[in-house]
Amino acid sequence: MASCTGGPSLPDREAPSKIENPAINHLLEPGNRVGITVFGETNLSGDFFVDPSGTLALPLVGSVAASGITTDELSVRIRDLLVRQGYLRNPQVSVEIRSFRPFYVLGEVRQPGEFEYNTGMTVLGAIARAGGYDYRAIEGDVVLVRTENDTQIDYRANEKTPILPGDIVRVLERRF
Repeated sequence: MASCTGGPSLPDREAPSKIENPAINHLLEPGNRVGITVFGETNLSGDFFVDPSGTLALPLVGSVAASGITTDELSVRIRDLLVRQGYLRNPQVSVEIRSFRPFYVLGEVRQPGEFEYNTGMTVLGAIARAGGYDYRAIEGDVVLVRTENDTQIDYRANEKTPILPGDIVRVLERRF
């Protein structure tokens, strides 16, 4: 069987089999869409994207740095800006993540590309979003590329492996 699957090899490092819910203590990053509610102030509330520079453009207060902090920290930052700039005396601000960065599926799938992340996704779900395996694919084991501390790490993963926002699932080609 090894001669049938020759070609690119899988990494030795196994992917983590358990991950936290990405919505819990998730550090915001470019590509996130957040819902901001300033209670009683509908003109200041809405959905906003964290732009490539890591900031949000908000009514009245302008640009707010959001990348690298949690939703709780962002709500405090917005509240403080509204008070400091004299717009509101005691604003109640809540922030929640509406959507995460996309994930990517490359290689031997029917429709490789970028896809919207949903909490609880696995490698198999990611491959299904990409139209499933194509006829040249090594089925079952894939390369999972994850960025950790600004470094891309290649992992060996299987169909049950959970994925995170921004992950890259690479399905390798088998050789006949």
